[in-house]
Amino acid sequence: MVLLLALPLIVAACGGEDEGGAPAKQAAVERPVVVATTTQLGDIVRQVAGDGAEVHQVLQANTDPHEYEPRPDDVKAVAGAKVVFESGNEIDHWMEEMVEQAGGAPTEIAIAPDHTPQKVEGEHHEEGEEEEGGDEHGHEESEFDPHWWHDPRNVEAAIPVIEAKLAKAAPANAALYKTNAAAYLKKVQTLDQGIETCMLTVPPADRKLVTSHDAFGYFTARYGIKVVGAAIPSQSTEAQPSAGEIAKLADVIRREGVKAIFPESSINPQLAETLARQTGAKADYVLYGDSLGAEGTPGATYLGMEAANADAMVKGFTGGERGCTIAGL
Repeated sequence: MVLLLALPLIVAACGGEDEGGAPAKQAAVERPVVVATTTQLGDIVRQVAGDGAEVHQVLQANTDPHEYEPRPDDVKAVAGAKVVFESGNEIDHWMEEMVEQAGGAPTEIAIAPDHTPQKVEGEHHEEGEEEEGGDEHGHEESEFDPHWWHDPRNVEAAIPVIEAKLAKAAPANAALYKTNAAAYLKKVQTLDQGIETCMLTVPPADRKLVTSHDAFGYFTARYGIKVVGAAIPSQSTEAQPSAGEIAKLADVIRREGVKAIFPESSINPQLAETLARQTGAKADYVLYGDSLGAEGTPGATYLGMEAANADAMVKGFTGGERGCTIAGL
């Protein structure tokens, strides 16, 4: 059964934490198996669940979700899961087929935030331009931007959803989930406030973003950043830009005086580095777009991911003169 509330498929969550940053240590009465599709979602669900669930995360760090192919262990986990948390908006379109292959009957959760999500308006190289390159995909693309987690308010909105679905799967653990969710909510709110404060240290005219692909629409809308363009002018990394699109973007970068091109951790940096060489911009600051970073990196958790993105952007926007440090995460 798929639960669809509001517009696109969006799920996020939260978990209580102790002073060391780990989910609250309370005794779990049972540990249901739950599945989360993406790295961000896996981390968020674990924060809510703490010791109260066995969370199987389908995608691993630095994996492009657009290129994933189902694996036997993932199908097995889905078959035994009580709940499957899906990120939605076609970024994890393969989960529907996986549930069918598994032959189980988990509850699939696909829930939008309370406010209207970002609608895809096409590429952002320059207002009024027409897209030259064509996207060929083996699935239908969503009309909504799937990168909802880049606005922390979306995560805040989904916190009680995750808590409620976990509590329904394991009622005996309801108090644990509630404690974890409340603590994690505070941290997500701290993250949001911290990023906003950091961005206000950069003059609006200097907040100009060029990335590997169009993954940061939610982030830029939330924090007042101008999207100049993306090397891959699409919400999906499966698209391929034409030579003409790259040339036009390079012209826009020069005209706008963009200081930095931001490669993404899960995407080949070649296009971003090529644009940097052609325009004289730097390509020294990497963003976490579609995936968390590996364990031990700043972007290994959702909170760390967005804090690292804010730090990288502030450094790129200011030519390395300033950064962004957020306490209390």
